[in-house]
Amino acid sequence: MKSKHLLLASAFLVSGLTYAQKDELKTLKKVYEKELIKSKDLEDYKEALQKAEPLLASASESDKIYLNYYKSLLPFVEAQEAMARPENKANPQGALIKIFNPNNIAQLAENTDKVLEFEKTSGKQVLTKSINEDLVDMKPLLLNYAVNLGKQKNYKDATTVLYSLYLLDKTDLEKLYYAGNYAVNDKDYDKALTYYNELIKQNFSGERSEYMATSKLSGQEVTFASLADRDKSVKIGTHEKPRTEHVKSKRGEIYKNVALIYNSKGDVAAATKAVAEARAANPDDLSLAMTQADLFMKSGDMNGYKQIISQIIEKSPSDPNLFYNLGVISAQANENAEAEKYYKRAIELDPNYINAYLNLSVVKLNGDTAIVDEMNKLGTSAKDNKRYDELKAKRETIFKSTLPYLEKANKLDSKNEDIYRTLLNVYNYLEMTSEAKALKASFNN
Repeated sequence: MKSKHLLLASAFLVSGLTYAQKDELKTLKKVYEKELIKSKDLEDYKEALQKAEPLLASASESDKIYLNYYKSLLPFVEAQEAMARPENKANPQGALIKIFNPNNIAQLAENTDKVLEFEKTSGKQVLTKSINEDLVDMKPLLLNYAVNLGKQKNYKDATTVLYSLYLLDKTDLEKLYYAGNYAVNDKDYDKALTYYNELIKQNFSGERSEYMATSKLSGQEVTFASLADRDKSVKIGTHEKPRTEHVKSKRGEIYKNVALIYNSKGDVAAATKAVAEARAANPDDLSLAMTQADLFMKSGDMNGYKQIISQIIEKSPSDPNLFYNLGVISAQANENAEAEKYYKRAIELDPNYINAYLNLSVVKLNGDTAIVDEMNKLGTSAKDNKRYDELKAKRETIFKSTLPYLEKANKLDSKNEDIYRTLLNVYNYLEMTSEAKALKASFNN
């Protein structure tokens, strides 16, 4: 396995650095150019790098930038040597995991960024072209690494790797967006705020179209870089079932997270200001309008909330997703009547909107806890017994009112565990034994 990084040394050594003729760097060049790196080569490389270190004391700023970059490539040399060992050929991923970690990836990204910035400023493009070519192969590997860290709930390291990916290619703002999200998951709100504010500064939205088709060879759906690439593959017959998916703007979520972070710091004014500025710059972005409405709702400004909601509905009166999201916002603010109204409208527009059915049933069941609490506090007097019967009847009415929505949701998705458990609880409370038995049998088959 020969990395493209082996090509970097030749470009590096013709850059006119003050120590370019040193024997140590000749050794580095020799090791890099080898197709197969053995343990002795790795030892020579490390030794040469160690001997070159003292040269930094008298080196120019540019020389320091390049040498630090060169040092940060050491894990790639180690990876080359590890991959050459017979015992690692059966499990190359395991061998690489032992070498690469978020820290050395971060160091590589930081030093790569310095080289690219220096060459951009100086106008001397010594390594820029080679680095950009190498990133094509490197980025998917690092992204996969970050995703796996996230799946393991190692949000701190996932944040580090994703931010490193952004440093390696600052045009790829989506990586900075996901780094911000993982920082939120890690509860590192200051870091998340820094990343989100940079996205706001860059006017990032993430809105785009994705072009997909199914490979006839593997049967797997593939995402293409462009519409032309997708259509070409379909035309020549390697792919079929083309479809286009619209990825919505992420601005609303970004500003919402910024607002929540500012709110957590007690800076409501900053949160409100950020969203207001965003809306002024992007008046047609409904996700931002939703965020602003959410802020008004949480701050108790119902007049402001209703004004924004009216604007949103006027712009998109037939979008079931819009009304569903309005239902979520209202439910989060304990405005259950509003939430119920919006969920019902979403269902009118899309009779197969599963989550709207489920959330509507949850809203209807929200009052159950208070009823149970009151029932538990009642005594045994005639007055209390009468009140108990009233509350029991009220509770049965609530449970029965959820049945049409839960049963419809279950019909649409009979394997959804949330729907199954909620519906089963309702059946059990209402003593609908045969229905509960049939539901269990259907779900478990």
